Amino acid sequence: MYDLTGFQRDLLYVIAGLDEPHGLAIKDELEEYYEKEIHHGRLYPNLDTLVEKGLVEKGQRDRRTNFYTLTRRGRRELKARKEWEANYVDVEYDGVHV
Repeated sequence: MYDLTGFQRDLLYVIAGLDEPHGLAIKDELEEYYEKEIHHGRLYPNLDTLVEKGLVEKGQRDRRTNFYTLTRRGRRELKARKEWEANYVDVEYDGVHV
């Protein structure tokens, strides 16, 4: 996970939070978060990189639509990242630790 960009880590979080999302669903989530347009030329090459690294699996829903899921390795990497973050981030927001 150390060699991923922040954008690639965000892709993993979005994929983990949705049920077999297709590219446009991922794009919509990230555009809402970043509050700006995410171009296809940025999205799909980064998804392909995550597939090549074995963190994400790409499936085909139909001839035009692919979907994405985390691999076992991808889930392990996210879990390890969250544990690492917990060592450094202890923020309270409205009485809730995040």
